[in-house]
Amino acid sequence: MSPESISGQYPFFLLLIFLIIIAPSSSQSDPRQILLKISTDLGDSSLPVFSTWNENNPVCNFTGIVCNGQNSVKEINLSQQQLAGTIDFDSICSLGSLEKISLGSNLLHGTISSHLSKCTHLQYLDLGYNLFSGEFPEISSLTHLQFLNLNLSGFSGPFPWQSLQSLNNLTYLSLGDNPFEMNPFPLEILKLGKLQTLYLTNSTIQGTIPEEIGNLRLLQSLELSGNYLVGTIPKAITKLTNLQELELYDNELTGTFPVGFGNLVMLAKLDVSNNSLEGDLSELRNLTRLESLQLFENKFSGEIPVEFGEFKFLKQFSIYDNKFTGELPAKIGSWADFEYIDVSENFLTGSIPPDMCKNGKMFDILMLQNTFTGGLPETYANCSSLSRLRVNNNSLSGRVPDGIWSLPSMKLIDLTMNQFEGQVTPNIGEAKSLQQLFIANNRFSGELPEEISEVSSLVEMELMSNQFTGQIPARIGDLKKLNSLHLEGNFFSGAIPESLGSCVSLSDLNLAGNSFSGQIPASLGSLPSLNSLNLSGNKLSGVIPASLSSLKLSLIDFSNNMLIGRVPESLLAEAYNNSFAGNPGLCAEGRRDLRRCSPISHKSSDLNVAKYCFIAGALVLVLSLACFLFVKSRRKDRKNLTDRGFSWDMKQFHVISINEGEILRSLKQENLIGQGGSGNVYKVELGCGKKLAVKHMWKSGIDSGDRKSYPSGETILPKRKIRWPEYDAEVATLSSIRHVNVVKLYCSITSEDSNLLVYEYMPNGSLWDRLHTYQKVEMNWDVRYEIAIGAAKGLEYLHHGCDRPVIHRDVKSSNILLDEEMKPKIADFGLAKIVQTNKVMDSTHIIAGTHGYIAPGKSLIFISR
Repeated sequence: MSPESISGQYPFFLLLIFLIIIAPSSSQSDPRQILLKISTDLGDSSLPVFSTWNENNPVCNFTGIVCNGQNSVKEINLSQQQLAGTIDFDSICSLGSLEKISLGSNLLHGTISSHLSKCTHLQYLDLGYNLFSGEFPEISSLTHLQFLNLNLSGFSGPFPWQSLQSLNNLTYLSLGDNPFEMNPFPLEILKLGKLQTLYLTNSTIQGTIPEEIGNLRLLQSLELSGNYLVGTIPKAITKLTNLQELELYDNELTGTFPVGFGNLVMLAKLDVSNNSLEGDLSELRNLTRLESLQLFENKFSGEIPVEFGEFKFLKQFSIYDNKFTGELPAKIGSWADFEYIDVSENFLTGSIPPDMCKNGKMFDILMLQNTFTGGLPETYANCSSLSRLRVNNNSLSGRVPDGIWSLPSMKLIDLTMNQFEGQVTPNIGEAKSLQQLFIANNRFSGELPEEISEVSSLVEMELMSNQFTGQIPARIGDLKKLNSLHLEGNFFSGAIPESLGSCVSLSDLNLAGNSFSGQIPASLGSLPSLNSLNLSGNKLSGVIPASLSSLKLSLIDFSNNMLIGRVPESLLAEAYNNSFAGNPGLCAEGRRDLRRCSPISHKSSDLNVAKYCFIAGALVLVLSLACFLFVKSRRKDRKNLTDRGFSWDMKQFHVISINEGEILRSLKQENLIGQGGSGNVYKVELGCGKKLAVKHMWKSGIDSGDRKSYPSGETILPKRKIRWPEYDAEVATLSSIRHVNVVKLYCSITSEDSNLLVYEYMPNGSLWDRLHTYQKVEMNWDVRYEIAIGAAKGLEYLHHGCDRPVIHRDVKSSNILLDEEMKPKIADFGLAKIVQTNKVMDSTHIIAGTHGYIAPGKSLIFISR
């Protein structure tokens, strides 16, 4: 190339060289381009927060951007902006003056790269409350960092605890609520002498709290809850005299409050609930700045220090499920804006402190299951903020202050199991928020006021076992949300109002044991969700309305009334045995508990009486002869049981010493503990003392005249080969199952005539019994929760833990049995289907179980505190 040609192109070469030199550095140092790229990475650039991020606006005027004196980007503040993208720290950290990154409370995802370590001037980093994944990178180079928040950010795996050693300037460290790899208490943290806040809740930390925790003398907030910490609260914690908040709940701590704990006089919030701590509260009597004290679910004992009544800042006080005794300080909660008290499930005595709602801010009074006496203080009749009042299972008495019934914010009133008296006053119609009214087992009397029909928010009303009189309010049908109505065991009278049929949400109706008269309202048949109907023990007359035929009930009881006529055919399922007893005027075909319907007119009633007397006499004669023959047959040797009529085949599925003869001899009426659609259930106690439950399954549709007798007097079927679908299903299902929440089938005993299933005995009966019958017992929240969890585990095993999944098809409270410790076991597999590997399901197609429907979740009723 000639000099002339080079000189002619000289300007072009200069421009090219200039672009090559400056282009890379320009793109890396231009904060505008960096921030615009960041906005694209972080999500939709059209979000409102990015409306000012454009080419025409100075960078320092971008929303969320703060610059220093040299117009360099110092802070990025984009928390709570609905960002849903990823973070490129390679770009962000190229902003050389960056000191603060705040991206918390968004929807950011993806991993965090090791490029974060390039932000060496960073003092503040908030990535909490996001949806990140993977491990958090090593950050030992961020030596200027003072604030680090990764709370609930989604990180997992091992955390780089070693990198914290160089972060000597940290004052705030929050790593909680992340599924990190299990780790002992990180000793690296104990060298961070400037820490003021340490949040490690739900961080999978195990072991003991080291004594070196006392080195962190500047700590104001220490939260270690929801971990796997064991041992005692270290004595060194008493050195943290600047502590204002101490949270150690949901661990496995033991022992007592260490001596000197009272030195923590700055404490405002103390929560050590749900551990196994014990001892008294004497070390807390000097903590006069306490605002919230949470000690529930431990093993504390002794009396509540009288000094607690002088705590002038106390707002929240919860000590339920401990062993406290004595009285509550009379002035407790009377100074500050007290919010709630929960002292339930202790052994406290005395009266209810009167001034806890003195400042009108209290919303919960929870004092159930103690031995409190006296009445409800009149002061609470004016507590308009009160939402829940639970004082059930005490020894309280007297009249309930009128204003209690009408409090505008009240959602739950539970006065059950006391000795309250007086009336429910008409002003209850003003309780527009009331959802649950539980006042059973008291001495309330008088009529139920008509105004209760104005409480449109009512969902549950339990007034049983009182002394109420008069009629049910005629406008009860206005309660469209009412799901459960229990009035049994009172003195109500008059007709059952037709308007009940307008309570469209009603699922459980129990009016038993009153003096109701007249006819059963036909409108009940229109209730779409009705599941349980008990009208027994009244003076109801007339026929059973045909409209009830459309109901799908798990329980129906019309016994002991004055009903007449034919029972609707759809109500004659085996599940409803004895549901119509004590009504001489009722009849049905093929039912042992009801007389046969006769076409003869009422004019022949005297003739019918004579006929029935003759039949009864003949039956007595036949039974006498049968008893004589039975006594004679018992003298024969036991080997007679093995003749053709009593030839038994026993198959064992668990190791147990069982003699079929001993079982057969126990199948008698006095051992009968249950009857169902497929047979009777007997309690059998072996000679060794072991208790068993034996189900004798019969073939439905066999005429009772064809039945024969066991040596015990129980009846069997005629000798012919019969298929037993329910029996086959139950044996096929239970014989191979081994799970703590599924009832254990020890063995089956079969003959040509009968089938016996031998189970473990469950002394506490069914969950239905505990919730609904007169044998119901008070179950606290923990018991109900454990029953629900146990039943769920049993179902999960059946669906996913068996070689061939099992579908029960009849899960309900009556099929959940409770052992001596109230642990649940799923039972009654007569309708079960076993899913084959080819996805074809076998076993019975006959629906022979309880005729009815239980809405999902309705069987297990939980009432929160």
